[in-house]
Amino acid sequence: MNMREPIISFKDYTYHYRAQAAPTITDINLEIYKGERIIIVGPSGCGKSTLAHCLNGLNPFSYPGEIKGNLTICGVETAKSGIFELSQYVGTVLQDTDGQFIGMTVLEDIAFSMENECIPQKELIERTKAEAEKVGLLSKLGDAPHALSGGQKQRVSMAGVMVNQVPILLFDEPLANLDPAAGRDAIELIDKLQKDGEKTVIIIEHRLEDAMHMGADRIIMMENGKIISDSTPEELFLSNKLIEAGIREPLYLTALKYADVALSKDMHVERMQTLSLADTHKEQIRKWFAKRQAKEPAPEREEVLRVENIHFGYTPERENLTDISFTIRKGDMVSIVGKNGAGKSTMAKLLCGFETPNKGKLYLRGRDMAEDTIKERAAHIGYVMQNPNQMISKPMIYDEVALSLVMQKLPEEEIKERVHETLKICGLYEFRNWPINALSYGQKKRVTIASILVSKPQILILDEPTAGQDFRHYTEIMEFLKELNEKGYTVLMITHDMHLMLEYTSRSLVFSEGRKIADTTPEKLFANPQLLQQASLKETSLYQLAKDCGLPEEAYIRAFIEYDREVRS
Repeated sequence: MNMREPIISFKDYTYHYRAQAAPTITDINLEIYKGERIIIVGPSGCGKSTLAHCLNGLNPFSYPGEIKGNLTICGVETAKSGIFELSQYVGTVLQDTDGQFIGMTVLEDIAFSMENECIPQKELIERTKAEAEKVGLLSKLGDAPHALSGGQKQRVSMAGVMVNQVPILLFDEPLANLDPAAGRDAIELIDKLQKDGEKTVIIIEHRLEDAMHMGADRIIMMENGKIISDSTPEELFLSNKLIEAGIREPLYLTALKYADVALSKDMHVERMQTLSLADTHKEQIRKWFAKRQAKEPAPEREEVLRVENIHFGYTPERENLTDISFTIRKGDMVSIVGKNGAGKSTMAKLLCGFETPNKGKLYLRGRDMAEDTIKERAAHIGYVMQNPNQMISKPMIYDEVALSLVMQKLPEEEIKERVHETLKICGLYEFRNWPINALSYGQKKRVTIASILVSKPQILILDEPTAGQDFRHYTEIMEFLKELNEKGYTVLMITHDMHLMLEYTSRSLVFSEGRKIADTTPEKLFANPQLLQQASLKETSLYQLAKDCGLPEEAYIRAFIEYDREVRS
């Protein structure tokens, strides 16, 4: 039994938003202690964000509602406190970092809270530089926050909350918009900041395996507004609770189960780095692999898109894309991968006509698209942007999804039928009459996907389609895209999600520093450490598992992918 005083204590806590018919979280009993690292998981809408808003004071001070029960933070009853006082205890780093920036420069943004406290300028600058150095941004203090990469933006937000020396750090989906290598670096930085400052860290995250990169003390699982599990990672991974709750388990656990390896405590299953396999376990994995036979590659299909020697720069001084060439064929399902700023989204904008190449040609079914307008291209190519806030133009969900059909002047009944069908596919039907500003970031993302899918374009380009999605909604969206693909639709996905690459795409275009450095299969990519490093990706746990068992990494990863697809279908 833990005899320490908890730094956070929920007792029979219920929160009911004024705008909702029922409470969003109910009967929460939870104690968190100083120095602990807690990961909170659960499907979208389970109450994770509401719990976070109760911790940082947004509930009830920004989002009014009724409280039952008690919540104390650092000995202070939150209901009798205020949002400013709570900000002295809990520092929050949001999923959407752009919405958190205040200053025109990195220095101004980090220093903002100290300016409000009238800290003398000399001390203010010294403390700002000290925090910037901790997060590796000392050379970026004069830059605009919005001009930084996703990982750098997150570090600005971290420094902005660290500068107040808060004892509790709360991270809401810190990995959602980061490439895998930047996500790994973010978790390592969180680990360092926690240990250096004896902080209590709470991480809300869908990418559980990645969030566990540096371990955790406990994993809290939520469902329907309640805590359904509070256990150590080892206890959770040895149970079937993740599967039962529809949450993705780490890949190496799935691989072990496929090989009928019985999991036990002495295997230390909480992380791939700690996993200890006996010779008998490795032999089971080798026997499973020996039974798997690689499938024959699909026959080559007709060309739908061709990119020839494309060069492009947003300014004359610098090229963002240099000599890019590739061909996309009908029915392809392709992942476009690489670190933030590699040129992936810029390539998509060129295909859609949002930007014009400085040099090179773009062909649609053999026809030069140089003279096509954006509207003409949109009839064939649908584009879902990474940031949903840049796409949404209507206040209500139904109206946003129906917009393109209304512009086509389709009959009202047909519009209604197609909108409702698409909303069901995207897990949004129950919210069809809601205002968009009442949705979470991940739900807004699904609205933008629905607004494109409803028009049924033949070629879909999706920029991070699964960012911020729980496993159930991820699967629904990806299975729908897979169904479209099987009907002949061509799908290109810009993604940082390694699971998506492995599970759903048979080909990966790899970008780095504005160049295409590889056009390969996911299994070849993940069996090539040098290429992974160039692309700012990271080794999958399947690679390490194959290596530990003395198996050919590429062939083992391919066997896992094919078997996993069979199981899931």
